Amino acid sequence: MVQDEEKQNTENATKDQPEQEQTAAPAGEPSESSIEEKLASAERKAAEMQDAFLRAKAEGENIRRRAQEDISKAHKFAIEGFAESMVSVKDSLEMALKVEAPSVESIKEGVEVTLRQLTTAFEKNRLLEISPDPGEKLDPMKHQAISTVPAEQEANTVVTVLQKGYMIADRLLRPALVVVAAAKSS
Repeated sequence: MVQDEEKQNTENATKDQPEQEQTAAPAGEPSESSIEEKLASAERKAAEMQDAFLRAKAEGENIRRRAQEDISKAHKFAIEGFAESMVSVKDSLEMALKVEAPSVESIKEGVEVTLRQLTTAFEKNRLLEISPDPGEKLDPMKHQAISTVPAEQEANTVVTVLQKGYMIADRLLRPALVVVAAAKSS
């Protein structure tokens, strides 16, 4: 009987052992709750990253939209400064037309004042005059030769200016129309 008891205890111990192994995880593998915690943490990080991405994307769209609005406004109101300068010129011309009996002297004086206003407006808005001096070398980027004439100066130099040219900053608006010296024939 003692042997039977011992045998039964050994069997019971063997039966209990697999149950313990099943409930306790092996030392090399994480427990189920640890995996769930890691998964929850990874999901939180992914949600944070997605939120940060969406916010950055929205900010980029807002910046692009604001830049387009700024460009649109710049195009729309680019001429505003020049227009303000030209208003005083128009006012002067209108006042000149209202004079009942203008004298030649007053008309000349009014035209000179108006021309000064116009010149100031051009300078203020970087509209530069191109008026080459006689003898200056022909610059095809700024001058347009209308004709050539025999002259006592070097060939391809300006003899006379028929019409002034204009540039806006570094951009040619209209070339100066010039007559140039012809090459001397031998």
